[in-house]
Amino acid sequence: MFDIKSFFDGFLNIILNMKIFDIIDISIVAYIFYKIFMFIKDTRAEQVLKGIVFLLLATQLSSTFKLHTLYWLLVNTLQIGLLAAIIIFQPELRAGLEHIGRAQFNFFTKGNNTNEDLSKTIEEIVEALYSLSRQKIGALIIMERKTKISDIISTGTEIDGDVSRQLLINIFIPNTPLHDGAVVIRDSKVKAAACFLPLTQSKDLSKDLGTRHRAGVGVSEVSDCITLIVSEETGDVSIAKSGKLYRNISKERMTNILQNNLKGSTEEKSFLKGGIFK
Repeated sequence: MFDIKSFFDGFLNIILNMKIFDIIDISIVAYIFYKIFMFIKDTRAEQVLKGIVFLLLATQLSSTFKLHTLYWLLVNTLQIGLLAAIIIFQPELRAGLEHIGRAQFNFFTKGNNTNEDLSKTIEEIVEALYSLSRQKIGALIIMERKTKISDIISTGTEIDGDVSRQLLINIFIPNTPLHDGAVVIRDSKVKAAACFLPLTQSKDLSKDLGTRHRAGVGVSEVSDCITLIVSEETGDVSIAKSGKLYRNISKERMTNILQNNLKGSTEEKSFLKGGIFK
C-alpha cells in the first residue's frame, strides 16, 4: 500500500542531501528537455512525445502492480516504437541536429558578403518580387543561410549568376524552361533555378494554398533558410521561416525583414524585430 508519509520523508531526505553538482546535473537535464520540447512544439513530433510519455507511465504502473502480461506487451511496444519513431521522424531529427550545429559551431563559418553587396542583393530581390506580384506571376525564392542546401540545389539547373531583378523576373516568366520550381540564392548569387523542394505535411496551412506555398514552408522546416513566395492567383507576397508562413507582406516590411535577418544576427528575435508581428 502506498504510504504518502514515507514518500515525502524520502523526498525530503533527497533534497537535504543534494550537493551542488547534483543541482547542476538536474538543471542541465531540465534545460535539455525544455529545449527539446520547445523545438518540437506545435509539430507532429509533439503528439508522438505525449504518446511515448503515456506508454512509459503505463509501463511503470504495470510493473508496480505486477501486471506481467501488460508489462511485457508495453515493453516490447516501446522497443519497436522507438525504432519506428526514428524512421518516421528522420526529417525532424535532421533539422534538430542542424539546429544544434548552427547554435554551437557557427563560429567556424564566415560570411562572404559585405553589407553593401547584401543591401544591393536585397534591393534586387525585393524589386523582382513586387514586379512579379503586380503581374500576378508565381515565384518561389530560397535565401540560403547557415544550413547549406546543396542537395536541393542539385535538383535544379545551375546558374551561378549575380542576383538581379531582370534575371529573377525572366526566370519566372510562364512557359519558360526554368519557371517551374524554386530559385536558390547563396552569397548574393543565383545558384540554381527549377529546384525541387520537400512539401510540408503541416495541417495548419490554409486549404486555399497550393503546392508553391507548401513547398516554401516545407524547405523552411528542414533548414534555416528564408523562403519568399509570390502567389500567381492573388499576387500576394509571403515569407516562410522555421515552418511558419507569414502572408501578404508589404514591400517596405519585406525589405526590413530581409535586412534584419540577412545582416548580422540570424536569431529568431531578429526575425520578429523585422516587423512580422507589427
